Amino acid sequence: MTVEQAPPDAAATRPGPRAAPDAPDAVQTLARWTLRPGVAVTELPDGVHLRGWITGVTLEGGPGLRVLWSRLAETLTAGSALAADRSARLARSAPAGSPVRAALLTVISRLHEHHLLVERADLAEQPDGTAGKTSGPWLGAVADRPATAAAALGRSRARVIAADPEGPLARSAARALEGAGLRAEVVAGAASADGGVLLTATGGGQQDRGEPAVAVGLRSGIGFVTPVGSVAQARADADALAGRLRGREAPGPPEQAGLPALLASSAAHRLVCAVAGLRDPSAEADDARLVPGVPTVLVAEREPLRGEYRNWAGPVLVDADRARPAPAVRTLTEALARIPVLTDRLVGVLDAPDPGTLPQLPVALVRCEVADGVLLAGSARADLARLEAVCRAAELRLGEAGEGRPVVGAGPEHARGRALRRTAVGRDAVPVSWGPRPGRCPQALHWWAVLVRRLGVDADVAVARLGASVFRARVRERTTGHLLGTAVEASADDAVAYAALSAAVGARAAVELPGVRHLVTPGGASAVLARGADTAPWEDAGWTTAWLAASAEREPELQQALTARAAPAGQAPRPWEPSADAPADVHALWSALQQCGFSVLSVPPGPAEHRGDTGGLR
Repeated sequence: MTVEQAPPDAAATRPGPRAAPDAPDAVQTLARWTLRPGVAVTELPDGVHLRGWITGVTLEGGPGLRVLWSRLAETLTAGSALAADRSARLARSAPAGSPVRAALLTVISRLHEHHLLVERADLAEQPDGTAGKTSGPWLGAVADRPATAAAALGRSRARVIAADPEGPLARSAARALEGAGLRAEVVAGAASADGGVLLTATGGGQQDRGEPAVAVGLRSGIGFVTPVGSVAQARADADALAGRLRGREAPGPPEQAGLPALLASSAAHRLVCAVAGLRDPSAEADDARLVPGVPTVLVAEREPLRGEYRNWAGPVLVDADRARPAPAVRTLTEALARIPVLTDRLVGVLDAPDPGTLPQLPVALVRCEVADGVLLAGSARADLARLEAVCRAAELRLGEAGEGRPVVGAGPEHARGRALRRTAVGRDAVPVSWGPRPGRCPQALHWWAVLVRRLGVDADVAVARLGASVFRARVRERTTGHLLGTAVEASADDAVAYAALSAAVGARAAVELPGVRHLVTPGGASAVLARGADTAPWEDAGWTTAWLAASAEREPELQQALTARAAPAGQAPRPWEPSADAPADVHALWSALQQCGFSVLSVPPGPAEHRGDTGGLR
């Protein structure tokens, strides 16, 4: 919105609590504020552009806006002695309720929204009178309360613990800490079982969180910086990261100065921010790839020299904030955002599903590597296929512990739906007539047409009612009777749609990757993640998103009916976790799933009649 478009009461319509009628407005209190150190101002033909440390704003509104800005700047850039007088003069020249006053309030509001103003009192010397180093103007550029942050740094002392106190990591970390205003001492000691450097701080007034620490590891061609945590947590993360990155070491000449300096300065940056109460550096760029609430590590590589923050779901959780249960995944967007955490190429626990050169029509296909070969998954869309692939790949890895049949889902409802469909057997099945007639569900008609017309599969479908709100569809080759696809859903149309879709995935898999070790076909359990999804006005049940949303409304009744069938036979899903003597990688994967909001359930082996009919898992 330009300034000229601001309504006269723009200040009153801003989000947040409304001020009392007689309370001073932002123009009257402007003397309390000043531009943050380092803010650059560029005048434009019809406005002005301001750029701060990581934010910026362009204000445009006509030729008069430059004059308006110059009046504001006189107060914002003046010293404390002159600011009060200039603010009072500005308020008198723009009476309350006038268009000029509304424009001034709008501009000031935008400056606050983009964190380009700071209170003058917070730029003062340390309020407790501590005689120590000032940290320079950088705190004024980034901190909400620079004086408070400077005081915390002045009270704190840092230690750099290294097996080699004269090594490049230790020396670079100490220099970076000193440069930021945090006094540092280098001491000899073991930072972690794998070597490296440990940075700790004391005296910052954060006794509730203990002594903050950050660990740095450096191997051949690659290194890392752990999240801020307790000393025990930082060491545990360092040991786990060193093991995770061991296979990524790059042979080459001795380390150059660039990589140690990058790692040491990044570790110092994280520790200084923790002590001063600033945002962690990983949050500065608002990287949409990073999942909020999941810790981040910095991984740096030598060729080419670069560092990047990545989400880290470490296997050892020591600190209370790390061990706290993560919120369960509730939407497809949340599930898809957490898949890269599990499949990160450097610090993940699973191989990333990737379409590569696989065709995406008429069905979407993705593939990934698992312990004993290749896993191929398919669905109506690539994002749904990726979710199916990750869940099944995790099940195969967890199944190596030999304890039950783990079922993985993106949240408890998704996991329960996947598990219950595997318990649905055919006892008391009542045949139901189904044919591709007009008036049927558009998705059922579409996937049946894809299978028999586009792919040319001579198939037949048999539908049976297993109980109230429980229908099973089986698609078989007409001549041989070979089972091509099966599904258990809340309606006959949904069951046929998923069974035909599964058969279509199998048909394309036989062409693209014949003899693939693991084939994963879709089921309706993932529909619950689309509940409440936004749809365009023209999207009806013939569109995948609308179809999933409609299926999600039927899912609770289906799960209730399947639970009633499974419980008497002792087949109801229950929580699953690995035993203490399970392999370390199984524990690591289970922990990562929990931290990402995924759920793991277990179902006992079903009757022999049903073992080969599990929704397409092969």
